Amino acid sequence: MASFSGYLPYAFALIIAIPFLVLLRQFVFTYIRLKEQEIRLLSVKSNSENKTQSYERMTLFMERLKPSNLIQRFDKGLAAHEFIFLTEKAISEEFDYNASQQLYITKSSWQNIVDSKNSVITLLHKTYEEGNGNINLDEFKTILLMNYMEGEDYISMTIEDLRKEIIIIA
Repeated sequence: MASFSGYLPYAFALIIAIPFLVLLRQFVFTYIRLKEQEIRLLSVKSNSENKTQSYERMTLFMERLKPSNLIQRFDKGLAAHEFIFLTEKAISEEFDYNASQQLYITKSSWQNIVDSKNSVITLLHKTYEEGNGNINLDEFKTILLMNYMEGEDYISMTIEDLRKEIIIIA
């Protein structure tokens, strides 16, 4: 029995340490679980913010694509064909810059954006061909606006679709 008394302080320390170690383990696992939930919540929030920013950027692109905004872009001293070239270049560059936004936008909305961009470029060329290349820039801009207003307002429809989708996401 005398030899057992030498282990008594160790047994006492072990009895006190075990509940402490169990509580510490529980605390660590709970802390890790809460941190994982926080990370998941932040990634969902971040993804939602990315989607919102994508819809905002593409709505801005669509607004800039409207012929009423395009005709104000460049110097009045240009010939109509120079205006078309610079406008088409600016549209393509801005579209290329925003191409990564398709990751966050639905396929149908992205397709509407691409179709709208292509329709504006087609409208530019069609308007120029109607004037047989013999119209000045002011006449070209007037005819461009008239042609756009006579047709389907695909840009406004695309913006409205984007607006409806962002309401669903938010």
